[in-house]
Amino acid sequence: MKEASTRRETGPGGLMAAAATGIFVFGIVMAVLGAVLPSLMERIGFDKARGGGLFLVMNFAMLVMSLLFGPIVDRFGFKTLLAVCALLVAGAFALLAAAGTYTAVAVAAVILGFGGGGLNGGTNALASDLNPERRGAALNLIGIFFGFGALSIPFLAGTLMRSLGVVRLLVLAAILALVPFVLFATSRFPRPKQAQGFPLREAARVIRHPLLWLCAFLLFFQSGNEFTVGGWLATYGREDFGLGASAASLALAAYWAMIMAGRLVSSRAVSRLGNTRLVLVSAFVALAAAVLLTVAWNVPVLFVAAALIGLGFAAIYPTTLAVAGERFAELSGTAFGVIFVVALTGGMTAPWLAGRIAQSAGMRRGLLIPVVSCAAILVLQFAIGRLAKPPKAGAANTTFEKER
Repeated sequence: MKEASTRRETGPGGLMAAAATGIFVFGIVMAVLGAVLPSLMERIGFDKARGGGLFLVMNFAMLVMSLLFGPIVDRFGFKTLLAVCALLVAGAFALLAAAGTYTAVAVAAVILGFGGGGLNGGTNALASDLNPERRGAALNLIGIFFGFGALSIPFLAGTLMRSLGVVRLLVLAAILALVPFVLFATSRFPRPKQAQGFPLREAARVIRHPLLWLCAFLLFFQSGNEFTVGGWLATYGREDFGLGASAASLALAAYWAMIMAGRLVSSRAVSRLGNTRLVLVSAFVALAAAVLLTVAWNVPVLFVAAALIGLGFAAIYPTTLAVAGERFAELSGTAFGVIFVVALTGGMTAPWLAGRIAQSAGMRRGLLIPVVSCAAILVLQFAIGRLAKPPKAGAANTTFEKER
């Protein structure tokens, strides 16, 4: 019976393709508010402080979903969670397109957070489980599709906003979100890893391990970085450099394009550099670019800084996830869930704080947050490098000793 069931499962390539479409849509979720926020503020009439509140509620919803998805996928599998979350995202885009009040936009942001959080966690955990021998390369590779999604909306906003308009742009995003829904709903996934029951004692040991928390807090700062730059870069270009909506969106597109290109390079470089050195190099590049972004004196420098900071950010998130996925393989969903909760707390608070600072002191001051966060990432990565050594031959693939 077991062999027959295995033959009916969708192959790893098909499941990776489905995961790629899901993370593509999550990339759209991550970029959409930053791309359309200036137009929404003008159309509906709210200030930057309330705009920052949208990032707050969206990321809070992602945080809640991150508390839930790990135990769900470890115990029940990936299929239902991923299909439902893709459908939620499609509905949220449609609601955002029809919104005429700030309240409606906020509700759409909450639904986006729930759906996006499930897609983010589920697709990353699935890719990690499907590639036990090359997690770093697989997670950086799937991150390329995240980059495609994140790039697509600001690119379309920058080139076709006048002809399409923000409403049609959001309807297109809703249609795209239905693609992974169909793939998840029609694919056959492997059986849950903990189908016999959720192992609370082993999960508690994972949660207590210091490596898990070092990875989580590194991604606290990195998630804050990505949300802050992705959310406020277009506004920074418009207010401080006088760019129009299309040009400001192209600066944002350059940022996401370099994240995508950087992950393509990282998927190959990780085998040579190793996880620790790859993240350290990336964090140094990101720190230099974040400083350049805050002191940019003209539009070309702004575009260069946007591209460089995307390049620096590219490898940090997926490579850190690969470290955790390797060390906590049997409960990867639970481990990723803890990490995403902490990471999304950073993603929730950093752009909100940037909006508050920008409201009182200007957008340039608000973008000092990534400078501080990149410095913190460097410190944490040195500590992770000491703990995340390869396990000895014959050791279990988790950091705790299993009890039977």
